[in-house]
Amino acid sequence: MSLNGKYALGILITFVLLAAVMLYIFPFIYLITGIKAFTPVNFFYTRIALWAVLGLIFLYSVFIEKNTFLLWKEKKYPVLFYIKAVIVLYLVCAVCGSFLNLIIQLLTQEGMSKKLAQISSVFKGNYLLIILTCFTAGAVEELLMRGYIQPRIEKIYNNPYFGIFVSAALFGILHSTYGTIGQVLVPFFIGAVFASFYKIYSNIKILIICHFMYDFVSMMIMNFIDIKHLSAF
Repeated sequence: MSLNGKYALGILITFVLLAAVMLYIFPFIYLITGIKAFTPVNFFYTRIALWAVLGLIFLYSVFIEKNTFLLWKEKKYPVLFYIKAVIVLYLVCAVCGSFLNLIIQLLTQEGMSKKLAQISSVFKGNYLLIILTCFTAGAVEELLMRGYIQPRIEKIYNNPYFGIFVSAALFGILHSTYGTIGQVLVPFFIGAVFASFYKIYSNIKILIICHFMYDFVSMMIMNFIDIKHLSAF
């Protein structure tokens, strides 16, 4: 198999594994633990499953592709650049994402995601789980979506714009399990912003930090505000 073929297979495996975790991990955990309830412990196991996916793809890149996991060499920047980049990225995603979500709600009249409402109840007062969840999302999703998939899509098609679009589209599709249009289009927008940044600056650490901060602020808001008042966010 050619290297591009191995890249394509790796991308397919990554998406299938992530989709399987998003769709079927809870029934599987219920079967293993015998606890058929949406509990903090069961949710913790879902985060372990995401780290397992990252580990498998890392091994695939090393032993099957025989290449580095991150095809693009990490560029180093001054500390001040990290701070400015994280703040700017966060504001762009938070402000524009909220505005996009507001437009979607006005056009579709869709309410809060039932799955998101269910998840929010698990995080009430559980700050360790919030931190673990945000760090897992930031690290695993950025390393796989941007660090692994985006450069390989670009290599296969020799088109940087296609790499940005496809990685953002897959990112949006994976969030479709939340059951609303907003939970697809807003992640797609954020994915496109992150992918564009990664193409220009080639620094995955900044994206991990920003992703963590975006999710952490969102979850803390859900932790302190009644879920029924959060649809505008």
